[in-house]
Amino acid sequence: MAERLYKGYTEEEHAKRERRIALYGAGMVAVSIYYAIKTLHPDCRIVYFIVSETKDNPEEIDHIPVMALEEFSKLFGKQDIKILVAVPENHHSVIVAELMKRNLKDYICMDSQKEAGLMEQYYRRTKMFLPLRSCQQKKQREKEISLNVYITRFHKDVPLKKTWKLPEWTCPIQAGAALTDRSVAPIRDNTGDNISEKNGNYSELSALYWIWKNTGKGLTGDEYVGLFHYRRILDVTEEDIYSMADNGIDVVLPYPTIHAPSIDEHHRRYVKDQDWVAMVSAIEELAPEYARMMPDIFSQPYFYNYNMLIAKRRIFDEFCGWMFPILKRTEELSSPRGWERADRYIGYLGENLTTLYFMYHKNHWKIAHVGRLMLV
Repeated sequence: MAERLYKGYTEEEHAKRERRIALYGAGMVAVSIYYAIKTLHPDCRIVYFIVSETKDNPEEIDHIPVMALEEFSKLFGKQDIKILVAVPENHHSVIVAELMKRNLKDYICMDSQKEAGLMEQYYRRTKMFLPLRSCQQKKQREKEISLNVYITRFHKDVPLKKTWKLPEWTCPIQAGAALTDRSVAPIRDNTGDNISEKNGNYSELSALYWIWKNTGKGLTGDEYVGLFHYRRILDVTEEDIYSMADNGIDVVLPYPTIHAPSIDEHHRRYVKDQDWVAMVSAIEELAPEYARMMPDIFSQPYFYNYNMLIAKRRIFDEFCGWMFPILKRTEELSSPRGWERADRYIGYLGENLTTLYFMYHKNHWKIAHVGRLMLV
């Protein structure tokens, strides 16, 4: 990492240089990259987190200051500090323009592929979460693999700048189809048993519900089914699919993002306190054994974002059968109640429930992990 960051210097010059880095960002991407670099590359020292403005951001992360770009530019603009832009890449162009405006030219944009590669190294090193690509493959295939992954589309999606070739085992599904007359996918989530009209709160989970209720008849339970997003997908190759089958993988999830000081930071940023209380009450009522584990699980820093997964059909059904009743009860306990609003809060709570569910079952099933790619 250090050699790539300071490419062009001799080994002797490397030894003499203090490899100082500032991370642009203070959210889950930046924090995840921070801990990965800290663990993998102790010769690189993160000295600052940079943000556009300090409002709604922490004052420090792991005792490292969080500083506004304007202040950083004035105080340290001429010092030898490499800047890693560590935010989702749809924001990169705006941030790069601000850096160039201040003559801060020594930067690297950490796109989702770089981030995924770094997090794979981190989890290989720490051995806390199994990387799928650390699993071995058999040389000969015993049977065909059944895999169907749905990719959500929405009628207000902004077109992607690039053309991406998606795997044959993916299929678009229109989320929130009940909210528009416009059709943008061959499958719409407003047919059969559905909650399409709730998409304003459920986001991509309205599509997940449709998959759960309207597919899978006649399957044995070992076939894989999953959900990706229009702009976010799991980095799964054909070789990875065979690794899933060869190694008895039950579930594939994105590498957990890391939060400081714990994943409570996520819900405090994205979920209103009263909605969190409603969800906790629903869990205590409907799944008390999970409620007892919540303090331990939510006091650790690892979090499953994005509401994306691939799972064996029987586990997929068990997960949905557990989560959706809790979300429905949360709607009833919320103030204002779910049907009186449309602010995506159920989608954010779904990420918390995904984390709770699969962390609870981490020793029950074989769960593997891959990177999350951002399509732009």
